[in-house]
Amino acid sequence: MPEVIQELTGLQNQKLTQVPPSAIRAFDNEISAVDGIIKLTLGEPDFATPEHVKEAAIKSIQDDDSHYAPSAGKPELRQAIAKVLKKTRGVDYDWASEVTVTVGATEALTATTFGLLNPGDKVLVPTPVFSLYFPIISLTGAIPVMVNTADDGFVLTPQRLETVLKEEGSAVKAILLNYPSNPTGRSYGAELIDQLAKVLQEHHLLVIADEIYSDLVYDQEHASLATRLPEQTILISGLSKSHAMTGYRLGYLAGPASLMAPITKMHSFMVTCVNDAAQAAAVEALENGQDDPLEFRKAYRRRRDLMVSRMRKMGFEMATPQGAFYVFAKIPAAFGSDDFAFAKRLAKEGRVGLIPGSVFGDGGEGYVRLSYAAADEKIEEAMNRLEAFVQTIN
Repeated sequence: MPEVIQELTGLQNQKLTQVPPSAIRAFDNEISAVDGIIKLTLGEPDFATPEHVKEAAIKSIQDDDSHYAPSAGKPELRQAIAKVLKKTRGVDYDWASEVTVTVGATEALTATTFGLLNPGDKVLVPTPVFSLYFPIISLTGAIPVMVNTADDGFVLTPQRLETVLKEEGSAVKAILLNYPSNPTGRSYGAELIDQLAKVLQEHHLLVIADEIYSDLVYDQEHASLATRLPEQTILISGLSKSHAMTGYRLGYLAGPASLMAPITKMHSFMVTCVNDAAQAAAVEALENGQDDPLEFRKAYRRRRDLMVSRMRKMGFEMATPQGAFYVFAKIPAAFGSDDFAFAKRLAKEGRVGLIPGSVFGDGGEGYVRLSYAAADEKIEEAMNRLEAFVQTIN
């Protein structure tokens, strides 16, 4: 095993030293050693990728479709994405200049922040939120500004947005909004989206709309800021959640051509292009699999109702998730407010794994996130164990 020479010891980008590794992955790894633990920690659909989508990927490989694709993505896939967005968002994107295929939504987000932000720019990030957002903003030299939404049912209100914009001043250049939300499952109805759009338009902010969970909305229609503000919105989505394709790493983004150009340039520097088989699978999913998420959504809604009902009876408080596949629950008072201590104790004594809420930023303290992207019987047993654990304390 090679050991680095002394002169290179400690060599790394200094900005990276200020960014901790993923707290979600770190905690998941820590509790994985518990024998027999049931983990509800990660946003990983338990469903198989639809057969017709898998067959398209296999055919791509068998046809020796194994060469560099255009950096922005294969034309047939970008055309399919533009067609779907026209239908679902009502925006007529030019596939050739306004749509780019990425290695998952994560790379789409990273290419966007590095392609558009400058040192000193402030980016509003409503919290609690997926912890990836903070490093991909701060590594550009921009400044993430956490906007705590806990007192408003975990949604950003136009009044709160106006207040924060006045407090933070003209350095605010963008907002990164995830809806439905990871970790809270909360989303935004049409009326609230309209109100937010009015404020964002008045202040000329760049809108980075992470809509990766838009196909998993349960109690209302998905409303998009891209529909209201196409001229100032970068729409980010993908197929990981909607079609159970997390391992394919297939995301995409769409927006005005002048904004997409630097994003696509950054994307090409990082990854060159997305692999051919994943793109072939994505074409099939978008052209012939628009109904695939319907069955997933039914199952997730059933699991949500089960988890919410059981946990409320145990004394947990939560805002009902409207989308995605997470429950964000307040720890009962008997356990105190240290979410890390609660999660570690539950893992060790109750053999149930969940994620401490404080890893998701301001407003997450004293909460825990559970994923219901797991089989029904697994959720049932996890709830039984959680109930037994709570009863031992009570």
